[in-house]
Amino acid sequence: MSNTFQLHALLQRDTIELLELPLSTLLLMNDSNYPWFVLVPRVDDIQDIYQLDWQQQQQFLNESSLLSEILMQLFNGTKMNVAALGNICSQLHVHHIVRFADDIAWPKPVWGAFAMKAYTDSELTLLKEKVLPALTKIITQD
Repeated sequence: MSNTFQLHALLQRDTIELLELPLSTLLLMNDSNYPWFVLVPRVDDIQDIYQLDWQQQQQFLNESSLLSEILMQLFNGTKMNVAALGNICSQLHVHHIVRFADDIAWPKPVWGAFAMKAYTDSELTLLKEKVLPALTKIITQD
């Protein structure tokens, strides 16, 4: 990991920083249409998972799997969508989107389906109260 790590400007614009995991920063996409989270490894000049060293790959997979499991438990989703595209923002970032059979884009992908709907302050507070304690409890266990 780097002390000079910078989050890409597009991610800064479209997300809310929630938590630092051992390797990654957890972001919330500012779109209340879906529970949509983004993991970004704090490693400079990485575009794809294979560019991480082996230990970083293992840590990232652990963080992604843990996040996916917790989000599905908390939101009781129909399907967890996990994707690393990088066509517009080249910095490695992996989307974790809880999907529901009755969400506005189901069963199609969420990208470009509907305009982003920013969280209100109260919605953001409620989401943080729901997600952060569960994640913090797990990552702080010895």
